[in-house]
Parts: sequence; C-alpha cells; structure tokens
Amino acid sequence: MAEKKTSKVMQERDMQKVSSVQKIEKIIVQTALYLFLGIIAIIVLFPFYWMLISSVKSLTEYNLPVPTLFPKQMIFRNYIDAFSTANLGTLFTNTVYVGVVSTLLSLVITVLSAFAFARLEFKGKNALFGALLATMMIPGELFTITNYSTVNDFGWMNTYTVLIVPFLVSVFYIYLLKQNFMQIPNELYLAAKVDGTSDLKYLWKVMIPLSLPTLISITILKMMGAWNSYVWPNLVANDDAHLLITNGLRGADFTVDDMVNYPVQMAAVAIVSFPLFLVFVFLRKYIMKGVSRSGIKG
Repeated sequence: MAEKKTSKVMQERDMQKVSSVQKIEKIIVQTALYLFLGIIAIIVLFPFYWMLISSVKSLTEYNLPVPTLFPKQMIFRNYIDAFSTANLGTLFTNTVYVGVVSTLLSLVITVLSAFAFARLEFKGKNALFGALLATMMIPGELFTITNYSTVNDFGWMNTYTVLIVPFLVSVFYIYLLKQNFMQIPNELYLAAKVDGTSDLKYLWKVMIPLSLPTLISITILKMMGAWNSYVWPNLVANDDAHLLITNGLRGADFTVDDMVNYPVQMAAVAIVSFPLFLVFVFLRKYIMKGVSRSGIKG
C-alpha cells in the first residue's frame, strides 16, 4: 500500500515537472514570437515615422550629415507650403471625382455580372465565367499598349473618360461577389420568383443587403486603387486639368535655390497618405469581413 502511494506521489511530481516545462516552453515561444513581430513592426513602421518627422524639419536640419531621429524644431508650415506648391486642392478634386465615378459604375457592373453568374441560367455560363477567370492569369501590363491604342483612336486622351472607362470591369471583384451570392440559399430566389418578384427587385431587396460587407470591401478596394493609380494616368492624362494625385505629386516642383526641399515634399506625401491611413484604421474590419465571407462555402 505504501509503495502504491509512493508511486502515485512520484507520478504526480513527474506530471508537475512536465507541466512546468511545458509552461516555460510556451512562455519562451510566445516571447520569441512577440519579439519577432515587434522587430517586423519596427521595420515596417519606420519609413512612415521617417516621413512624418522629416515633414516638420527645416531643410538645413534635413541635410545634416548625421540624421536626427527627432526634429530639433517642428516647422508645420511645411504642410501649408506643400499644399500650395503641389496644387493639392486640384489634385484631390480630380482624384476624388475619378474615384467616386469609377467606383459607382464599377459596382453596378460587378453586381449585375455577379448576379447573372450566381443565379441566372443561360447557355455557356460556366464556359464564359471560366474564360473571365482565365484573364486573371494575364498580367495587366500586357493590356497597356492595346488599351492606349484603343483610347487614342477614340480620341479620349486627356479626358476623365480615359481615366474611368478602361478599368470599370474587374474579374476579381465579380468573382468575389459571385462567391458571396452563392452562399445565399437558392430557395429564397425560387420563392421570390413564385411570388412574381422580378430579378432586379430580388437583387435589390435580398441579395445586396445580405452581401453588404463584400460590397463595402469592393468599394474600399476600388477607391484605394483609383487613389494609388500611377502608370495609366501618367500615360493618358498629362495635362494640368486632369492630373491625379500620384502623377501630379511627382511632377510638382519642390526646388528652392536649386535644391530639392525634401521636408516640403515629405509633407505633401504625408497629406496624400493620410486619407488611406484613415481608411485602414476605420474600415479594415469591413475589408477582412467581406473577403472572409466570400471565401467560405455554405
């Protein structure tokens, strides 16, 4: 009997030792993980920190042989100079106009196309959808020459039309929304048809409200794409009246006494980046929610 008690005590001690070792290993792993994530976060965030502190430095301090990690004197007037030098008011207006119009038209095309592929039955539907998906394998740069030749023949150069129309259709957005529509039970659609509900009414009253997170994600991504667009606007709209933020900011003259005023340039970049920062902070959950909902079958 005493031997059994001794054996039981030894087993309990061994289990406690194993449990302690496992706890220590878990703490070490978590510490290493957080340390790694912290280092990566510093690497990622440092360029943004450098942009912000540089935007409030004087040109003399910026050109010091040994860079300062915090400005000796903050000059917030750099932001006022940046706004006027880069003509950011016009650039913001042009970019917002192109972004809003292209996003609204793209949403209409995406919703109607996704609904057709998800609910309507017509010959060649699967083959057509497969062909659309196949175009995603083609790099977008390959379409640049043909698109440029086409819009030039149409006489759209240096107009808002050339900035909006060529990129209204996105196969990725159609696929994303179609997958979300497929999660809605088909019985709802059949019941609506029995009640005499039209396809457009069913789409507006049922499918769009149920797919709102994905639609919000598409809206945000489309607006961000329009905001960051550079190559295409630089090719087809170089006049001052149609410049967008990206190519307009690059063409701005920040020189002072034959020297580039980098603090003012950094201030202009910070102003342009601020709206996207707000989008990320306040709307990131909608992006993740919309993408995750579209990736779940059932």
